[in-house]
Amino acid sequence: MPNRRSRHGYTQAVRAARYLKGQMPDFPRVGIVLGSGLDVLAARLRHCVTVPYPRIPHFPTPGVEGHAGDLHLGQWDNLPVAVLAGRVHLYEGYSQAEVVFAVRALGLAGVKTLVLTCAAGGIAASAVPGSLMVFSDHLNLQGSSPLAGPHDTRWGERFVDLSEVYDPGLRRTAMKAARSLRLKCFEGVYAAVPGPNYETPAEVRALMRLGADAVGMSTVPEAIAARQMYMRVLAIALITNRAAGLSGQLLRHDEVLESGRHTAQDLARLLDRTLPGFQS
Repeated sequence: MPNRRSRHGYTQAVRAARYLKGQMPDFPRVGIVLGSGLDVLAARLRHCVTVPYPRIPHFPTPGVEGHAGDLHLGQWDNLPVAVLAGRVHLYEGYSQAEVVFAVRALGLAGVKTLVLTCAAGGIAASAVPGSLMVFSDHLNLQGSSPLAGPHDTRWGERFVDLSEVYDPGLRRTAMKAARSLRLKCFEGVYAAVPGPNYETPAEVRALMRLGADAVGMSTVPEAIAARQMYMRVLAIALITNRAAGLSGQLLRHDEVLESGRHTAQDLARLLDRTLPGFQS
């Protein structure tokens, strides 16, 4: 009996990658995924070709506010990049295969280095709204993995080592850039939860004891799938709010988006200083 994964499997990803390379035959080797409220960063691209997700074969389309659903192919400064403005989430009812489909298609098209961005709630004392967190590691608490289910060897190994999901060299480059720009930026552990509800104060206290510095509802599946395909991964969270129970304020998605848009320029400045190092 066919399973849902087959509708967003290797064959479909090859078709999507073939379409993408038709838009830009010399396909970028660097991909960027923009998280909630961060689609404004796509405006920094020059010589840009924009392709709405529905035009790309088999691409899932985001249904959450703050995720535009466009692929941008252009230059960030002088670096060719493929930018995914928006992602789909498990909490929308998408499967793991669908959540990571766009990243896998980028990998088949030629992307070797992947920069993942997201909005997150701050847990650590240093994770204040407006700060940036470079992922040093993660806690996958979403209850599933993109590698689960029938194994297609064309993606890579079945059992993927995640000792260094987030590339140490890329992390050093990003932190050095943040220090030179005097940005509020730290390295930390990201906890991925299913959503869409925000965490309870008790859950946040538990995450704190587990060693999480920030919490969100995305990013980790993409990082795992990218590592299976031997991509180098850098992930950066924009801290948009303090996690539940730490500030005394109720959490609202529209306020998270607004906070992200207001402070997205710090992330843009960090990428301005970090991305040129990816050309070597």
